[in-house]
Amino acid sequence: MAQQIITIEDLQQFRLQLLEDLKALIQPANNSSQKEWLKSSEVRKMLGISHGTLQNLRIKGILPYQKLGGIMFYRYEDIARMLNGDKVTER
Repeated sequence: MAQQIITIEDLQQFRLQLLEDLKALIQPANNSSQKEWLKSSEVRKMLGISHGTLQNLRIKGILPYQKLGGIMFYRYEDIARMLNGDKVTER
């Protein structure tokens, strides 16, 4: 079996392509009917992440949320900003 060497540039290119793919998935959903607030299950489905990953994003302060009656809500705007690499601040 042939071995391939992965360079730092290859990883950087992969990261950029992955971010572009995620942005492309979210962009079509960004229309007038897009909800402002999303539940955890909707965010997990949108980003293709597990419950634990979403919890880590909350704990590390990467993705702000609001808790109402035991249900966590996330702003669509904050999710898009996070994917663009912009700093999301707590409200």
